[in-house]
Amino acid sequence: MHHFDEIFGLAAARHGGDAALEAKLSKPKPVAELAALPEDRWLSTITKCVFQAGFNWKVIENKWDGFEEAFDGFDVGRCTFMDDEKFDALLQDTRIVRNGTKIATVRDNAAFLMELREEGGAGHVLGGWPSTDYAGLLAMLGKRASRLGGTTAQYAMRFVGRDSFILSRDVTARLIAEGVVDKQPTSKKAMAAVQQAFNTWMDQSGRSLTEISRVLAMSL
Repeated sequence: MHHFDEIFGLAAARHGGDAALEAKLSKPKPVAELAALPEDRWLSTITKCVFQAGFNWKVIENKWDGFEEAFDGFDVGRCTFMDDEKFDALLQDTRIVRNGTKIATVRDNAAFLMELREEGGAGHVLGGWPSTDYAGLLAMLGKRASRLGGTTAQYAMRFVGRDSFILSRDVTARLIAEGVVDKQPTSKKAMAAVQQAFNTWMDQSGRSLTEISRVLAMSL
C-alpha cells in the first residue's frame, strides 16, 4: 500500500499540481457544529439521499422545497407519528416523488432519530462517532435505520458534513490498486480492511476521511 503522500502526488499530477488539488478538497464540519445540528436537518438530508438512490438526483433536487413542505419541515415528532391519513395524502402529493416505500422511510428514520435521543441525540451519536470507526457507524445505520445501506448512508453522512469516505467507483478502484480489497467492499471483513487503510492514511497525513476519500477518487 502506497504512502498517502505518493497517492496525493498521483492525484496532484492529474489535477494541475498540489495547490490546484488542495483547492478541490473540502473539510468536514467540526464535531461541535454537527452536535448542534437540529434533528430535522439530519432527517432532511437522510431522506434526500434515500430518494436520490436509484433515481435522477436532479429531479429530487428540483422538488426539494416541495418535500420540505410536504413533510412539515421534517419535524421529527410529526414524521414519527405520521398517521395513515397523512401517509395516503403523501401518496397523492405531486410536490414529492410518490414512492410509497421511500415515503415510509421518513416515518421509520424519524423514529430512529427519536431513539437516538436516549443515546445523546443524533448530533452526538452520528456527528461524534469516531472517524477511526466510520465503518462501524455505517454498519449501525444499515442495521437500525431504514434504507441506509451501501452508499446511501455514505452520501448522507457526507452531505450533512460529517467526516466520511464514499466508496464510489473511483475510490474503490484505488483501494483495489492498493491491494486493500479485490472488489467493491460489502462484507464486514472488507469494510474493516477499508477502515484500517483509511486510518493508516489519516495517521500519515493528518487529514480527514473526507479529504483522503476525495484524493483517492482523483488519483486515477
